[in-house]
Order: sequence, then C-alpha cells, then structure tokens
Amino acid sequence: MAIVMALGLYFTFASVQGDYGLFRRIQVESEAAELQAERDALQAEVAALRNKTKRLSDDFLDLDLLDQQARDVLGLVRGDEVVIR
Repeated sequence: MAIVMALGLYFTFASVQGDYGLFRRIQVESEAAELQAERDALQAEVAALRNKTKRLSDDFLDLDLLDQQARDVLGLVRGDEVVIR
C-alpha cells in the first residue's frame, strides 16, 4: 500500500511540477503570448517600413516624404525658414 501511495504522490507531483507539468504549460503559454505580441509589433513595423520604401521608390515618389527625409538625414532647410537652436 505504501508503494502505491508513494507512486501516486510522485506522479501527482510530476504532473504539476515536472518538465511537462501544469506549471510548465502555463509558463510556455505565457511565453507564446508574449512572442506573438512581439511578432505582431514587428510585422506592423515591417509594414510601415515597406510603405515608406514604396513611397520613396522610383515608381511612386512622395515628395512630402522625400522632403521630410532630406530634412532629417541631411539637415536641409528652405531659404524662407528660420532655424532656432
């Protein structure tokens, strides 16, 4: 009877705390949810970058975006603007 009780306790403990137990499953599901959220954020960032790349391509040139990029990267200003530092 003691052996059966010990085996029952062991398997109960292993099913809750073991490598494939309930706590590990909850942890893996939590990590999966975090990784999916990170993947979604990265997909949104990639979509925004693809949109910006398309808008700066030879086939479709967005002059406002080109102006903004020239200002940011090269530090260009127009002649009628006042620069305050």
